Amino acid sequence: MKLATIPGTGPDGRLVVVSRDLRSMVSASDIAPTLQNALENWSEVEPALRQLFEALQEGAASDVQPFDPAAALAPLPRAWQWLDGSVYESHGALMAQVFGIEDPPREKPLMYQGVSHRFYAPAEDVPFRSEADGIDFEGEFAVLTDAVPMGVSAAQAVGHIRLIGQLNDWSLRTIAPVEMKTGFGWIHAKPPCSMAPVVVTPDELGEAWRDGQVALRLQVDWNGARFGEPHGAAMGFSFPELVAHAAETRDLCAGTIIGSGTVSNANYREVGSTCIAERRGIELIDHGKPGTPFMRFGDRVRMEAVTAAGETVFGPIDQRVVRRALPEQ
Repeated sequence: MKLATIPGTGPDGRLVVVSRDLRSMVSASDIAPTLQNALENWSEVEPALRQLFEALQEGAASDVQPFDPAAALAPLPRAWQWLDGSVYESHGALMAQVFGIEDPPREKPLMYQGVSHRFYAPAEDVPFRSEADGIDFEGEFAVLTDAVPMGVSAAQAVGHIRLIGQLNDWSLRTIAPVEMKTGFGWIHAKPPCSMAPVVVTPDELGEAWRDGQVALRLQVDWNGARFGEPHGAAMGFSFPELVAHAAETRDLCAGTIIGSGTVSNANYREVGSTCIAERRGIELIDHGKPGTPFMRFGDRVRMEAVTAAGETVFGPIDQRVVRRALPEQ
């Protein structure tokens, strides 16, 4: 089953069921007005949503409309909670070397809590104050949960992963090292993320949902040139393990989004990267200094997860970086 959110009367938009090929949609408002509402009442609404999805696939649904991924909002335009991991060991080890810090122990996942009151739409221009902040993209996969009780095991957490998505976790690299040294978490270096237009139930991925990981290639293009296409199935910790880690000492509310961290493979020199910082780290190691600049205003980044047959799964994130006008002092 595939779900999306289109503009509606309120900030949380309107829930729609989307066809497998992302070409058509049908309103799900009679079942659940928003995706947040659906996640809060998943056991009650999922059967009706699936029935509607099957009717859409079979050509039996009424009031079918064309689906335009570029016109969609983020599936959750705002969420109660956004938690991001960093579980691709090749990325973590490289960044530790670049920043000159000790690579953290890996007995437990790394995770931080970020901005959740807004997620950018997949085709929305993304504003930043200054190119000097080191504007960078980070391609990730993510899961959306229903209500998760404190203390669940990873085996139990599997049943609380209701939807899977793709996102861009924007980062400001000039600011990040300063905040990292405080040991107190991100504020300025992590603005809101962007989400791909469609989220899917785990069964929709078939064999690509494997061992609690998204076994898809994430293709990233920067200004029309391929930047990287690493594979998602290289996580040091699975998504169920991330959910269990997040819920170790607290309940997770329905609609919690948990990210994988930057998708990365150990052979990053061959498959490329999903963030500029990783490319710059490789250049620093290989040549003694980075050569790739961070993003400039007007630059465009496109991210899309594809199957082995080249079919899109979540639809693309395709965005332009723009200058944000700041209030006069």
